[in-house]
Amino acid sequence: MNRARPATVRLRRMRWAMTLLYVFVCAVSLVTLLLIAAGIDARANAHEIDAELRGRASALSRAVWIDGGILHLEPLAEDELATASDVTAVLQRTPPGGIVVRWQRPRKDSALPGRSRLNDLWTATVRRQEPVLATAPGLDGRELRWATAPVWGTDEIGAVVLIAIDPEPAERTHDELILWLAVGCAVLVLTCAGIGHVLSGKSMRPSIRALEQQEQFLAEAAHELRTPLAVLRVTLEGRAGPPAALPDAVRLVDHLDRLVSGLLSRARIDAGTRQLELTPLRLDLLAEQVVDELPDRDAPVSLHTEPTVVLGDPDLLTQAIRNLVENALRHGTVAGEPSGVEVRVSGGKVAVRDHGPGIPGPDRDRVFGDRVTGGRGGVGIGLAIVRWVAELHGGRAYVAAAEGRGALVELELPRFIVRS
Repeated sequence: MNRARPATVRLRRMRWAMTLLYVFVCAVSLVTLLLIAAGIDARANAHEIDAELRGRASALSRAVWIDGGILHLEPLAEDELATASDVTAVLQRTPPGGIVVRWQRPRKDSALPGRSRLNDLWTATVRRQEPVLATAPGLDGRELRWATAPVWGTDEIGAVVLIAIDPEPAERTHDELILWLAVGCAVLVLTCAGIGHVLSGKSMRPSIRALEQQEQFLAEAAHELRTPLAVLRVTLEGRAGPPAALPDAVRLVDHLDRLVSGLLSRARIDAGTRQLELTPLRLDLLAEQVVDELPDRDAPVSLHTEPTVVLGDPDLLTQAIRNLVENALRHGTVAGEPSGVEVRVSGGKVAVRDHGPGIPGPDRDRVFGDRVTGGRGGVGIGLAIVRWVAELHGGRAYVAAAEGRGALVELELPRFIVRS
């Protein structure tokens, strides 16, 4: 089982932290909106009930009148407003200072509040000389919203119209609204959690991929640098003696110099300290220069070129072509004996063919440094740099199908069209 790298783990933890932060902000925002909506709806319901009560009480107070000290209640029998409320009553003051209920619907004493509460409502209406609103329970225990309106005699209030509405239906509607809003908010929070996790994953994916590629590249680089150093040490300490080992040592030093140069170029471009210098150049001439500068080897290198112009960085493309050829020379052996290498350049493409054991299908992408493997010690950074240079120029590097024995690796770049 592969162990997760600490930096990658930290990035994944950061992803979860971003998701949780996103969900927290969404939840706080939605809960705030829910509370605001609940408050607005509750105030709107209360205002609607009070306005309806005040209007009904005022209308009923105008429907009855006092003439010669006699309260006329006949219109209430035919007035729909008298039956529209949960409780409707008409109160009148008796000479000793008490209050008597002159008309009531429904005809149940339990529907009205207690005697002391009726006195309070009467007193408040007479004092204010306008409709009065109050919340009070009836004798049956129900919490009702009450409204009073004065009925004027000659020069004083002679009676009071009293009506009530049960706010429970409106409260149930309000509670249902809050419940549905809460359910909707919960669904939105879960949706935001999913969307936030997906978005944070997409935002983190390039960083995680770049980090993994960097760590894999560094592992390949460490292996690639250790190998020539070990060979260099064995060469200098071999039985042939230092004088005979000098050519091999110089060749290994040159190889190390190219490896370090490649690593530095990639690091500087990735860090932004060096800009990619794109200029029209002859890809075939670069390949000829690379082949001419190769040290003497037992395996022959044949070159077939056609004039082809691309837009690229000459140093990076030279390095990529050299890596292709050296990789073919290093791995293109048959029974321990070096085989020939063919280099073809045409149409913006550099194709390098060896006659070694070839590359199995499952390994054709791995050879570009996607991972480090055991046994053979990995695939090195040579082809990894080739693919990086190709992608940097908008091209690609891949293992193509080869007829017969051997491997065929191609570097394909966009051609530069010279306009006359």
